[in-house]
Amino acid sequence: MKNILYKSTRGAEENITASAAVLKGLASDGGLFVPQEIPALDKSLEELSHMNYQEVAYEVMKLFLSDYTEEELKYCISHAYDDKFDTPEIAPLAKAGGAYYLELFHGATIAFKDMALSILPYLMTTAAKKNHAENDIVILTATSGDTGKAALAGFADVPHTRIIVFYPKDGVSPIQKKQMVTQKGANTLVVGVNGNFDDCQTGVKKMFGDQKLAADMGKAGFQFSSANSINIGRLIPQVVYYVYAYAKLLENGEIENGEKINVVVPTGNFGNILAAYYGKTMGLPIELLICASNENKVLYDFFRTGVYDRNREFILTSSPSMDILISSNLERLIYKIAGENAEKDQFMMEALSKDGKYEITPEMRDQLSCFYGNFATEQETAAGIRELYKATGYVIDTHTAVAREVYEKYKAQTGDQRKTVIASTASPYKFTRSVMTAIDPTFDAKDDFALVDELSKLSNVPVPKAIEEIRNADVLHKTTCEVSEMEQTVRSFLKK
Repeated sequence: MKNILYKSTRGAEENITASAAVLKGLASDGGLFVPQEIPALDKSLEELSHMNYQEVAYEVMKLFLSDYTEEELKYCISHAYDDKFDTPEIAPLAKAGGAYYLELFHGATIAFKDMALSILPYLMTTAAKKNHAENDIVILTATSGDTGKAALAGFADVPHTRIIVFYPKDGVSPIQKKQMVTQKGANTLVVGVNGNFDDCQTGVKKMFGDQKLAADMGKAGFQFSSANSINIGRLIPQVVYYVYAYAKLLENGEIENGEKINVVVPTGNFGNILAAYYGKTMGLPIELLICASNENKVLYDFFRTGVYDRNREFILTSSPSMDILISSNLERLIYKIAGENAEKDQFMMEALSKDGKYEITPEMRDQLSCFYGNFATEQETAAGIRELYKATGYVIDTHTAVAREVYEKYKAQTGDQRKTVIASTASPYKFTRSVMTAIDPTFDAKDDFALVDELSKLSNVPVPKAIEEIRNADVLHKTTCEVSEMEQTVRSFLKK
């Protein structure tokens, strides 16, 4: 098996091990770590179809995380994908309305971020030992709603770690906010920022690139790392569930061996769809990657024009985890289609930082033929929830509804009837008000937790433990700050 090393998309760092890349999170030049090559699957689709989730996870992750021993990796996997998930399948497929919904919300915080953030603390603490890290790890993360709680749940009270989560104070759902601000753990800090997600993410990236701050933290016995999808240790576990989904469709006789499928992903920071692209590059028979945006349709415009332009109004929608205008993980794809030319990548990222936009070349656009982009309006999203429920009784959240609506538009435009997997990224219980009022506007008169009970009756799905736990939980985190105060907030928490 090849030893896969990692390099920065911006060229300053190369040839570091997977564990070192997981530990660092972000490269010192501000770039993202990428594998020197994307390895090919070394088990057949037939073999994979007879494996459970944990076994598929090992077969995928061993190829990317090649400096972890078999014992280390299997330890991380077995401790991550256990009874924290409410189904032994971990990521079951539900067939409804002519598509297969890959349910990625059966973990502790009922969103797809659990799929990677359940294992990241194990990968990171193992990496710290392997790389003889002496400092405590400070996880510094921006969240658009779901990463924050999943990261907090994963790292709470993990020895030799601290975790600081910044979220847009008025840009997450009431349930998402309650999940974060009730988080227990002496090593946790949750901070509401007077700004949007892009402000939070930019502030976090700025701290990662601040050499003086890093030196001060180092003297105090700390080193920063990230739990965002900019960390390769977040991205690789996400590849697993696309491989698993294909394997299960094959096992269940829904597809023939080697039959190509389409995959639809509701997309904000571009990590989840990039994981599907990595799966396709590994040899998974995926024909088309359908990138679904909400009204913050910067990615739709990029795929349509070749211009990435964040200079536009930031819209707060009912799918807040996608309310993003700077899709950080797109940089990994830009680097790939630029012929892995770090200079070209850096030029474009500097243009994005300085002018808020960049344009790719026609040659680069030619390499995006496996992507299709479209978007759904707020009205279309609500209609998608209502129509699917009325037709099938199956209830989806707002992000999954964006994906469904884009898929319906794609089918209407092309007539393509290829079997399709839709990444269902969050439980409808995270967005009860938006979901329930989409089904029946009269529900808007009820409070959020009354709506939880109504949703349970309507969907015949028990209220998840994650919701019951916060119903009467005390608010433990009340810190708020301006964007300009983020660094000082970190220093105060760490007392440096």
